[in-house]
Amino acid sequence: MFRFFIILLAAAFLTACENIDDISGKPAPIGEFALGHNVVVAPNLVMGPASREASDEDWIASVTKAIGDRFSRYEGEQLYHFGVSLEGYVLAQPGIPILLSPKSALILKLTVWDDAAGLKLNEEPEQITVLENLDGDSVIGSGLTKTADEQMLALSENAAKLIQRWITRQHRQEKWFKQRGDTTPAIAEETPEETSEESVADVEETVEETKAVVEETLETAVDEVATN
Repeated sequence: MFRFFIILLAAAFLTACENIDDISGKPAPIGEFALGHNVVVAPNLVMGPASREASDEDWIASVTKAIGDRFSRYEGEQLYHFGVSLEGYVLAQPGIPILLSPKSALILKLTVWDDAAGLKLNEEPEQITVLENLDGDSVIGSGLTKTADEQMLALSENAAKLIQRWITRQHRQEKWFKQRGDTTPAIAEETPEETSEESVADVEETVEETKAVVEETLETAVDEVATN
């Protein structure tokens, strides 16, 4: 339990070291990546313990906008689609005493689709745990200093940043977004709409399987912060 708390704090520190306000101007290309469909769903979004409540619709709108703002800047020659399932969240409430205030968190799963091939680039959805930045307002718990909307916005922006970091790493290691040759796979006859529908179905299919794990992760995170 203590080990998990240390990992949680370390992850929060690393997140805080990154500047998420870096979406002005043109980004460095990630191969030939350009964002096609940006599909965010929350069919069974779990609210963690000691959390403020937020609607599925608000979460979907917030994460969709953050991803769109960050990735619409990419102007590669090849389209790729995101299928994002929002799994669970904590929007921290004020803690008593102050030192026990929990931190906000969001858990999501990401699947990336190649538009031309009509195929998933990652067979298993990538689970991403997003934490709020440790800054002057949130180091003692953002529940004391921020509204639920402000917490949601910060987590959504961090989520988009972590997605950017992950697909950049995948491109470097696996050449995900390298320029294609002249040969297009036969399966490319699928339309973007069909690909989008498949990505949504794939995202929804994994939700029930991970619901229990998400609930346990959120509960453990809050318990560890509250008891250490």
